[in-house]
Amino acid sequence: MLNNVFSPINIGNLQISNRLVVPAMAMGFCNKDGTATERFIAYHEAKAKGGWGLIITEDYAIEPGGIGYPNIAGLWEDVQIKSHKNLTNIVQQNGSKIFAQLYHAGRQTNSMLTGGIQPVGPSPIPCPVMQEMPRELIIEEVHELAERYGDAALRAKKAGFNGVEVHGAHGYLVAQFISAYSNKRTDNYGGNLLNRMRFPLEIISNIKAKTGSGFPIIFRMSSEEFVPDGITLEDAKAIAIILGKAGVDAIHVSAGVYASRFNIVPPAAVKHGWNTSNAAEIKKVVSIPVITVGRITDPLLAEAIISCDKADMVAMGRASLADPYLPKKAAAGKYDEIIYCIGCLQGCWGKGPRGRCILNPLTGKELDLKFSLAENPQKVFIAGAGPGGMEAAIIAAQRGHEVHLFEKSDRLGGQYLLAAVPPNKGEISSFIAWQQNQLNKLDVNIYMNTKLTPEIVALKKPNVVIVATGGEPLIPDIPGSDQSNVVTAHDVLAGKCNVGRRVVIIGGGSIGTETAAYLAHHGKDTVIIEMGSDIADDEEYAIKHYLMKNLEEKNVKIYLNAKTKEIQEDAVITVIGEKDEKIGPIDTIVLATGVESVNELTVNLEGVVAKLITIGDALEVRNATEAIEEGYRAGLEA
Repeated sequence: MLNNVFSPINIGNLQISNRLVVPAMAMGFCNKDGTATERFIAYHEAKAKGGWGLIITEDYAIEPGGIGYPNIAGLWEDVQIKSHKNLTNIVQQNGSKIFAQLYHAGRQTNSMLTGGIQPVGPSPIPCPVMQEMPRELIIEEVHELAERYGDAALRAKKAGFNGVEVHGAHGYLVAQFISAYSNKRTDNYGGNLLNRMRFPLEIISNIKAKTGSGFPIIFRMSSEEFVPDGITLEDAKAIAIILGKAGVDAIHVSAGVYASRFNIVPPAAVKHGWNTSNAAEIKKVVSIPVITVGRITDPLLAEAIISCDKADMVAMGRASLADPYLPKKAAAGKYDEIIYCIGCLQGCWGKGPRGRCILNPLTGKELDLKFSLAENPQKVFIAGAGPGGMEAAIIAAQRGHEVHLFEKSDRLGGQYLLAAVPPNKGEISSFIAWQQNQLNKLDVNIYMNTKLTPEIVALKKPNVVIVATGGEPLIPDIPGSDQSNVVTAHDVLAGKCNVGRRVVIIGGGSIGTETAAYLAHHGKDTVIIEMGSDIADDEEYAIKHYLMKNLEEKNVKIYLNAKTKEIQEDAVITVIGEKDEKIGPIDTIVLATGVESVNELTVNLEGVVAKLITIGDALEVRNATEAIEEGYRAGLEA
């Protein structure tokens, strides 16, 4: 079914074995001086072993003042070449081609990241997100920067890269010159489109002069910027024509700037392949390969895109984080073995450390989490079949242990099953399905509707017990919370109770807001009461952006800085400021006031078994990122 995906293609004179691309993603795995680390190399090595045709490495800064993320790669001086030569050797030995993405952040950075250097840009207009005033580049500096791009490209060639990608998208320096949104100059680098294209054209010319005509160049561009005076699709088509005439070998079509950054890394609320139609329009006006990107998570979708002639190659960044081996699994027809990206952004783009994937603990930790078969297979009992418990069972079973998984309910998945219920969260269930499939293939002993107890442990005598019992809803001490029309968000999402037409949700964290969206989509008049100054404050920016739009479209009413004082039969008494306010009439009150650990089994088994490991919410209430990684580590430790 993937004849097009696995057919070769040329970028310039370079043949790529298939059409699947890993686009540049800022992971921050390099040294502060821009040199490659073993971690950086191992991260890319996994993708090369996984069968990706082309890997484009992240944001290689052309000068220290152009850094927009900590610990990114650099090619601004010759001393950096050697470490990156190690990277290209390993990637190419494993069958992939590798390009270095050349980049300067321009105004989309700050002096804290650049070591005190003031950001620069075509005009003295700050990025709305970064907020630091950039210094306007004078013409001599623009010429010098074009030279630096060429010098960096030559270093990339010496380091063994198969080509380079000029980052002209996402509102970075090259895009800042192209776009009237950020470029207000009136000299030869501003005004009309050809003037605004002068800087990228000088960069392309400089690269060609220094690397030779046989060294391929990809140009990454935003097909739309979604900001006032920003690039539109029609602009992008004209830009693509100019780039093709300048000798660019391929065009990589993305979207957005920092001010519209939810389009750069779109979450699950955005439809699959949403930017592909723009790529198709650009493909109509050029004769060079076009790469599309944007919420493409399935190789079958990639095949359809290429079959329809909408693009020549498909970039699948977040999909490659979830499963670096996606191409090889797809080529073998093992679709049920693929870990599919769910668009959660929690590990790759969220508020915590970057460079992770919530579903794949190995991402970025290829050197840390060393898998090996167990020398002395043990009997391993696991309490709780949420994502952490199942991950522990999978890894322990793969290592050769005899694994027994106990789940007190009639379903596997734990709270992750509930997380898949609200709008735009349905893809989460694909991971639970993958875990269940793995458990079945590994012949893990599963006991449903069975709570692991100290008595079972005493009778069966396991060598290892992993406690992954998760958490349960925290019931606040509010008068009236024991009434029959008071339910928890967990029970609502689990389908254990029906609610009336008029609903109040107490608690505006991610659970409360997503439950509100779910109920509002099912025709309920919904109100959120939150004691803090904001709702969904624990959500990643792009997730929250679409969630808030959802609540607004469904007319969900929100009370902030509001503390619930009492729950009455058909109303809630809330303190707002210093005044009591009665909210009602209400049919159902939903509690979404947090989760507390369930860990009595840990207490009861201390000193009873040879090895006792507690993971996930049973250890401390957090999100699934920690639970799944701790499950993986527990499987290695068992």
